[in-house]
Amino acid sequence: MMVMQSEAIAAVDEAFGFLAKPDHFTNFTHCGECAEHDELLRNRNRETLTFQDVGNPGWEPMCFSSAEGMAFYMPSLARLAFTDPPYGYDWYGYQLLFHLYSGGLDNKLYTYCNAAQRAAIAVLIGAMIELKTAEIEATGSEDEFLRAYQIWAHGKA
Repeated sequence: MMVMQSEAIAAVDEAFGFLAKPDHFTNFTHCGECAEHDELLRNRNRETLTFQDVGNPGWEPMCFSSAEGMAFYMPSLARLAFTDPPYGYDWYGYQLLFHLYSGGLDNKLYTYCNAAQRAAIAVLIGAMIELKTAEIEATGSEDEFLRAYQIWAHGKA
């Protein structure tokens, strides 16, 4: 059964939308880069986070974010995965895959999430697989998306 984009986003909103915004997102005292990423994420909210904030894989604050911070922004990241990227940016879903798949069952977000949140992310990944086939094929990441789905939907690596 095909899941519509709106259903996937609604599932993520329901599972993550109640989370409070963390005071900090990174280990901001570690270095200047961590402090800069923390400041950006602290100065945005779910409605104002943009491609320009997270769309550069070489300078993306989510790579430095805690699981709590990433969970807070999951509704925003889900929307970006279904939004056409602005000029100069690639499809955000591939970057999101990195955050959802890196580390397999030891992924920091996966271990942070409860069962309902894991199920919502499985719905999101399934929707990306069904609706963003061309983008997934363009990145050659079909197997990674399928394995990520298995992790989030079934707890199997």
